[in-house]
Amino acid sequence: MRYKKKAMIVAPQPEATEAGAEMLREGGNAVDAGIACALVQGVVDPMMCGIAGFGSCGIYMPAKNFHGYIDAHAPAPLAARPDMWANLIESEARDGYGFILRGRVNDIGYQSICAPANLKMYHEAHKAHGSLPWSRIVEPAIAWADDGWTVRPHVHYWWSDEGAFGRAPNWERTGFTPAARALYCRPDGTPKRVGDRVVNRDYAQTLRAIAKEGGDVFYSGEVAHAIAEDMRKNDALLSLDDLKAWKPVHNAPLWGDYRGYRVSTNQPPGGGVMLLEMLNILENFDLRGLEHNSTEYLRVVSEAMKRATIDKDAHVGDPRFVEVPVGQLTSKDYAKRLAGEIERGIKAKVPRFNSGAVSKDTTHISVLDQDGNCFSMTHSLGMPSGVVTPGLGFMYNGCMGVFDPRPGRAGSIAPGKARFSSVVPSILFKDGKPHLIIGAPGATQIAMGVLQVVLNALDFDMTMVEAVSAPRFSATSDAIDVSNRIPRRVERELQALDYPVVRSPYTFGFAAVHAIRIHHDGLDGGADPGHDGNVIAV
Repeated sequence: MRYKKKAMIVAPQPEATEAGAEMLREGGNAVDAGIACALVQGVVDPMMCGIAGFGSCGIYMPAKNFHGYIDAHAPAPLAARPDMWANLIESEARDGYGFILRGRVNDIGYQSICAPANLKMYHEAHKAHGSLPWSRIVEPAIAWADDGWTVRPHVHYWWSDEGAFGRAPNWERTGFTPAARALYCRPDGTPKRVGDRVVNRDYAQTLRAIAKEGGDVFYSGEVAHAIAEDMRKNDALLSLDDLKAWKPVHNAPLWGDYRGYRVSTNQPPGGGVMLLEMLNILENFDLRGLEHNSTEYLRVVSEAMKRATIDKDAHVGDPRFVEVPVGQLTSKDYAKRLAGEIERGIKAKVPRFNSGAVSKDTTHISVLDQDGNCFSMTHSLGMPSGVVTPGLGFMYNGCMGVFDPRPGRAGSIAPGKARFSSVVPSILFKDGKPHLIIGAPGATQIAMGVLQVVLNALDFDMTMVEAVSAPRFSATSDAIDVSNRIPRRVERELQALDYPVVRSPYTFGFAAVHAIRIHHDGLDGGADPGHDGNVIAV
């Protein structure tokens, strides 16, 4: 469906999408709408994202001649050390999303927390580019926290997740600290269910302080000191020094092109380099000439995914600590060589320490306003720590779980170092104008989901609803993971080619892509049906 409107917002939570649409109706711009949406997401999807998480946002404002990214990749605390957990390794997640350690110290609890990064990104984005007052932007989140919200199906599904391969189950995260349990669990200790109410007046008070004083209250003021005291009492790595030291990184876009479209995406340690490498490889194939989701289509795209994963694991990390060969990884010549290997049937081998689990606790926002400003943000808690400080009301990230506990690698632990994140908020341009605003939650599957929706839209000319709804697959290990709607005939044919195939029981999977496509005669939006989100045109 094409909307005869000039503005649109797409996000996985209806309450948050409505908050962003309110800002657009009041004359706010894409940044106002995106940040208001993000703050509500932290209330109504509190284990997916929040002010104590991490993220990356792309902003395009043609009237200001501005196009850039603000990256908030949560760094390891200054007390962290490269070898502090090297003797605790049990396995590496099969998809590459972190390590399982004895005692799960990196996965849940106070030592799993990295510096909370998101709030300063939100505040700086609004301060530089917003048009409505900051206090107005925070109002909808305060209202939802104060008045309460109802648990939706996807929230219940996620809170009840059992975990796998040594990961802490999410129901354990909801009740890990007394403050979390009081918010998110029933009296018997189980997570609240669909239709149950969540009222978070402590968080409403925290948000009121943020509305009045901005980000400083969280990073150096009253809230910061409450955070630091709780961390000290519970032997966390995080300290007040980490809060005071944190600053988002303002980057120029990382550029690529695909079949005549210009692709703007985020710099390392974000996932943009992976997206561009995969698009460059696949540009060498006539994908339109292949049947969509056929055996050969899955083979070709999966091999591109595997090669980008290998390069990511070996080379992509925090550029302040690791020399990332961005030029090489995103070059057309390099992609052509890799495409030649795929054409010859050469299988890439993705090294893994062991096998493990998939995580997807992240969320996304895509916004276009009536002046042509674009906003794309993916933000997350990583694997949520389960920690809620008494009286503050928000959950902290668990980003230490994704560092490589083996010293001397691109993803190894170091004080102040951010780890790789697959978040890849992106904007694609056609004839110099925005054409596709896109991003997704989904851990290591984010780049893979965004890739497939881009291919669906550009190579197969699907509507955005079709593009985000089509069955997906992923290859971030030697196996090809498929959602349950990929035909079993294709699975059998891939197995006949000696590919391990792992079938998910879920109808939708491998990221949850949310996108806006801009046509000359209207707007086309898609909210991934695997989540509870929606599209609102204004």
